[in-house]
Amino acid sequence: MDERYSRQVLFKPLGESGQQHLSRATVTIVGCGALGSAIAETLTRAGIGTIHLVDRDYVERSNLQRQQLFTEEDARHMMPKVAAAEQRLKAIRSDLQLFTYLEHLDATGMEKLAAVSDLILDATDNFETRLLINDASVKFGVPWIYGACVGSSGVVFPFVPGESSCFRCLIPVLPAINETCDTVGIISPAVQVTAALQCTEALKWLSGNREAMRKKIHHFNLWDNSQMDIGVSRIKDPNCKTCGEEAVFPSLNETAASSYAVLCGRDAVQILPDANRPITLDDAERVGKRLEASVKRTPYFVELKVFNHRMVLFGNGRLLIHGVHNLAEGRKLYHQVFG
Repeated sequence: MDERYSRQVLFKPLGESGQQHLSRATVTIVGCGALGSAIAETLTRAGIGTIHLVDRDYVERSNLQRQQLFTEEDARHMMPKVAAAEQRLKAIRSDLQLFTYLEHLDATGMEKLAAVSDLILDATDNFETRLLINDASVKFGVPWIYGACVGSSGVVFPFVPGESSCFRCLIPVLPAINETCDTVGIISPAVQVTAALQCTEALKWLSGNREAMRKKIHHFNLWDNSQMDIGVSRIKDPNCKTCGEEAVFPSLNETAASSYAVLCGRDAVQILPDANRPITLDDAERVGKRLEASVKRTPYFVELKVFNHRMVLFGNGRLLIHGVHNLAEGRKLYHQVFG
């Protein structure tokens, strides 16, 4: 056994056998912001064999207060979070099998990841993606660990298909985390505690210590020193569309989902690529020059500053428009620039 894990192996519930389980495990982390970067680093250092890391965003200066994998240099160059994370994680552990995805996670992508994973960790900031994770978890029989934090509070719960109610069943009783980091802020310790609790549940599951898993939803507030555990063993909707008797996995079958979406708390609209009218980085650069806009090109995207807005087009055709507050405004600006 690699000496680097010697102190972890000394922890009796793990031991050499548990460490070997970790080395063979495959984990998917959905999101590489505050929670995702903390989870990714912790599980990398713990010796997880393979990690799949998904995120659609790039590093900004406002991230640095709580997103531990990133530096000022990453923010200066607007590095995609998965690319910056890859550099750091591989520097921490060169034998890590790491697969990164700079993209918006859709149903097809989620199913592919669930099919190859032993565990999924939630590091997202929206219910839509969590419902997608939840559907894939139940369909493929892969557990996932829910985590959310804002201000000085956080919530954690491991969803194990067949052993607990699913996320869709429990939405009405989950502690309210309706505000966002962009509206009420967040302190870094709330992130670190939430991520630590998620990673602990991950180590329990992956090392074979499944009897030690949490059975109740855990909610804490570091500022007022409060915490509570909410029992949910009796809460299960027999008509649930994900885990009920006639499950249809609605989030995996939403074929009519809009290509436009307002990003939570970001004052930005995301536009997914149109297969019938793809826009390339070269196209964006030409449009920028034609409009006499400020243009910045990197290996990953083209940034345009046009009509008092910032647009970022990624290599796969996905577009972010910053400074807009609704879909109608985003559509109008998109057509103004790209026709």
